Amino acid sequence: MISSEDAGASSLRELRFSSRGAEVAALLREPSAKRPEGFPGVVLLPGATVTKEQEQGLAELLSGLGYATIALDQRNRGGVDVGGDLEMFINGQEPTEHKMVHDALAAAEVLRMQPEIDPDRIVYLGESNGGRFAIIASALDRRSRGVVAISTCGYDVEGEEIDLLRMSGPDAVRFLRSIDPDTYLERIPPRRLVMIHSKNDTVIPVDSASRTYQKALEPKAMHIVDCATHGRCGEMDPYIEEELARMVG
Repeated sequence: MISSEDAGASSLRELRFSSRGAEVAALLREPSAKRPEGFPGVVLLPGATVTKEQEQGLAELLSGLGYATIALDQRNRGGVDVGGDLEMFINGQEPTEHKMVHDALAAAEVLRMQPEIDPDRIVYLGESNGGRFAIIASALDRRSRGVVAISTCGYDVEGEEIDLLRMSGPDAVRFLRSIDPDTYLERIPPRRLVMIHSKNDTVIPVDSASRTYQKALEPKAMHIVDCATHGRCGEMDPYIEEELARMVG
């Protein structure tokens, strides 16, 4: 912890923790009113170019609902270099995208170590690229209660583009499967997968999100809203509140 400030109904602390050979910067926000049973926690994973500070609007909303949150500055600010990662994968090095999943898992452990947080009620929530990492991390973290994925989708590796990948060699196929959220969907149950998307999203079309949702197993839910945006908007907030409450009990 390197700094702390009072944010009205919540406290905000800047943390740094180690993950996969790097120091990850994060903001931990906790409601001010204590609970004997501890707060449920949410790992917040921003989309590409979005900072942990820009994620604090959602963090404040969740604090008001009684959740502690940890928001990360993702490596490369959430952007990915698929070609560069593939080269690392082929050369036996750990791709950056794999490290970003480990960063999310490490953030969940940081939450679990906080004395005011219930370590058994942790959920992942991500937007856009962050939603992809949230799905994978939740699948790998068997202690998590589930995942909320906003404005995101998988890569549909088993779809029509798979033949093009095979032309690039089996390593390319294995790598893309390793970073495709669709690959991990069957590992989420009995935890819950929730997807929230705008039908007017021009960055990730709602049809792409629907394909990922159709591959997922129960329990799951998908909520489609009308706002003209990519990422979280106010119309999504009631669904976020409802679904998180269902996950943490």
